[in-house]
Amino acid sequence: MKVTKEVTKLENSAVKLTATISKEEVAAGYSKNLAKYAKNVQLPGFRKGKVPPKVLEQKYGDSLKQEALADLIDESLNQIFAEEDAKDIRPLPYSQPRLENDKIPEFSTEKDLVFTVVYDVFPTVEVKDFSKIEVKEPQCEVGEKELNEELKAIQERNAMVIDKKDGDPVEKDNIVTIDYSELNDDGSVVDGSKREGFVFTVGTGENIYKIDDDIIGMKKGDTKEITKTYAKDDADADLAGKTKKISVTVKAIKVRDLPALDDDLAQDVNEKYKTLDDLKKDITKGLEANLKRKIEEVKSQSLLDQLVEKNPIVLPASMVAAENEHRWTMMAQQFRTTPEQLEKMVAASGQTKEAMLEQWAGNAEKMLKARLVVDALLREKNISVTPEEVEAEYTKLAEESGTSVEEIKKYYDEPRAKEYIIDEIKEKKLFEELYKQVKVSKGDKVAFADLFKNN
Repeated sequence: MKVTKEVTKLENSAVKLTATISKEEVAAGYSKNLAKYAKNVQLPGFRKGKVPPKVLEQKYGDSLKQEALADLIDESLNQIFAEEDAKDIRPLPYSQPRLENDKIPEFSTEKDLVFTVVYDVFPTVEVKDFSKIEVKEPQCEVGEKELNEELKAIQERNAMVIDKKDGDPVEKDNIVTIDYSELNDDGSVVDGSKREGFVFTVGTGENIYKIDDDIIGMKKGDTKEITKTYAKDDADADLAGKTKKISVTVKAIKVRDLPALDDDLAQDVNEKYKTLDDLKKDITKGLEANLKRKIEEVKSQSLLDQLVEKNPIVLPASMVAAENEHRWTMMAQQFRTTPEQLEKMVAASGQTKEAMLEQWAGNAEKMLKARLVVDALLREKNISVTPEEVEAEYTKLAEESGTSVEEIKKYYDEPRAKEYIIDEIKEKKLFEELYKQVKVSKGDKVAFADLFKNN
C-alpha cells in the first residue's frame, strides 16, 4: 500500500500520526470491499454472487464506505508500525491509536485519504547524569538481641496453649475469649455491636475498642462495664474524640506454655539440628544473609531514586493507568475477591482506590521510572548471565537457606522462576558496575529492626 506519514511528538510520551493514503489505493480498497460483498450477498431477484455493484452501492453505500475506511486505516497503520524505522512510534499495547478528536476522515475514491491518530508510545529513557550521586551504606549488625528474638518466636510457634487455672486473672500476653457489646447511655445494647466468642492476645491491641489494659485482672466468668474516652487524634475515625461504654464478659483465659530453649527444641524444629547451638548458628547465618540483602536493597533504591531525579522520564498516562490496574487486580486476588468488589469494599470504608493503591503498593510512577532506568542500563551495558553464574547463585542460595543445591534447582525449575533468578543476577551485576560510577560511603548506624521497619 502506498502511504506516507507525518509524526508529531506530543506531551507525556504521546504522538500524533497523520497518514495519507493515495486515492488509487483508496479506490482499490473500496473495489476490493465491494467485490467481496458482491460475491457473497444475496438479494431478492438476484442469484447469489450476481448482484450488480451499482445495486449494492444504492442499497449499502454508506456501510460499504465505512467498512472500507476502517479496513484502509487498519491496514495502513499495521504497515507503518511494521516498518524498520517505526520502533520509536509504535503504540503501547494498552494505548491503541484513536482518531484525533474522534474526527472521522472524509472518504472518497477520488481523493487521497488523510487521517490523524493519537496514542502513547514508550517513553524516552536516557540515563546520562551520574554527577554528585552518593550512596550511603547503612551500618548494621546481627547481635544477641536479634538472635534472642528469633529464638523467642520459635518458642512461641512451638508453644502449647493451655487453660489458666480457674480464678487466675487476665494478664498481658494471655489469650482471652470474650463476649462484648457497646452500650447506649440507658444501658441498652447498640444495634450491631454485639459479638460473642471473640479471641485475641492481650497487649496486641487487636480488638475494636482497644480494651487490653481494661480487662487485665478480670477472671473467667467476670463481666465488666468499661467507660473509655478516646483521643481526638485516634487512628480509628469511629472512636476519635468519643466516649464509649462497653460491656465485656471473659469466657476463657489461656496461656502459651513455652518450651525450654534446649537441644530437644532444636531437634523438634528440624531433624538436621542436633543441638541448640546448631540452631543458633543457622539462625544467625540466616539473619546475616537477610541483612546483607536488605542493605543491598537500600543502596540500590537510593541509587535509583537519585538517577530518576537526575534523569527525568515522562511517563504516558496509559502506562501508569495500566500499572495501577494490574496492582489493583493483584490486590483483589490477595483479598480473595474481584477488583469490582474490592472497590466497593474500599469505598464503604471511607477510603479511595487511589489511596489504597498508594498505601499497599507504593508510588506507581516512581517505581515505573526506576524499572525503566534499570532496563535501559541493562540494555546499554549489554549485561548477560552465563550458566556458570546461575550455578554459583544456586549454590549461594542453598548455603543461605540451609538446603541442598538440588532443592534450590528444583524450586527454580519452572521457566518463569528460572527467568526471575537470571534477572536477579543481571541486576546484581549492573549495580556492581554502577557503584563504580558513583560515591559509596558509610552511612549511619541503624538498629536491625529499624532497617526492616515498614518493609
